[in-house]
Amino acid sequence: MTENWVHIPIMAPQIADLLLTQPGGVYVDGTLGLGGHTKYFLSRLGPQARILGFDKDAEALRMAVERVNDPRLTVFHESYTQAPQELQKLGLSGADGALFDLGLSSYQLDNPVRGFSIVHDGPLDMRFDRQNPLSAEVIVNTWPMAELERILKDFGEERQATPIALAIMQARRQGKIATTGQLAKIVEGVYGGRRGKTHPATQTFQALRIACNGELDAVQQALNSLEQIVRPGGRAAVLTFHSLEDRLVKNRFKELAKSGAWKLVNKHALAPEYEEVRQNRRARSAKLRVIERM
Repeated sequence: MTENWVHIPIMAPQIADLLLTQPGGVYVDGTLGLGGHTKYFLSRLGPQARILGFDKDAEALRMAVERVNDPRLTVFHESYTQAPQELQKLGLSGADGALFDLGLSSYQLDNPVRGFSIVHDGPLDMRFDRQNPLSAEVIVNTWPMAELERILKDFGEERQATPIALAIMQARRQGKIATTGQLAKIVEGVYGGRRGKTHPATQTFQALRIACNGELDAVQQALNSLEQIVRPGGRAAVLTFHSLEDRLVKNRFKELAKSGAWKLVNKHALAPEYEEVRQNRRARSAKLRVIERM
């Protein structure tokens, strides 16, 4: 059953220390996931506090509500890009803090049915919102070679983008590429098998996931509308897991700090402590950046 998924919120104490400046404040959890960060935050906030949780994944949202089980949480089945509109509808001038956790939840990664996993075979899906018509299967089976090559380079930073795109084109002529296992084998073939701990298809899967969910556009949109989300004196924290996202956040935060309207809370990205990475390998690539609105 989905309710048994284990979810460990990454860097929760560090984020709470930097973000929760008002015990009775209003906070935005931009990617609620299974509610790990929100549950931890609420344990440190007062009875008047409110958290607005956003997620495009309806199943994750349902599980988060059950797990958090707290009236101080209000959920929205929407992208965090809708936070400014929802705050406005509630008559709020902004939030005291906003967290954007750009990682996948353990439920999404470990559930083969969702199609994010390289390790477990499942349908080639990768959509956060299952109502989204664009799945990884659609991209892999219908997009032209030039587009496949482009997303592998731009979103996966994949050095073998051209041979992988070519191998996908050749494979789909034989029949539909319908599962994660099929795609992983195609990429393995280009690399001549597996070497080391990281699967050779990791960057290809990342590229497809970003493409079908419009992830980088959403990150950019949220970064550009921080003034509509965070009120003066409030803070925004962003947790990234790969260099593309981190670069966007780093550059935007620098621009905001230069304007004088914001200040960097941490000059350099913070990383999880050794003990956390030892207990949760998925935390190893996390980077945290926090900025405060003056």
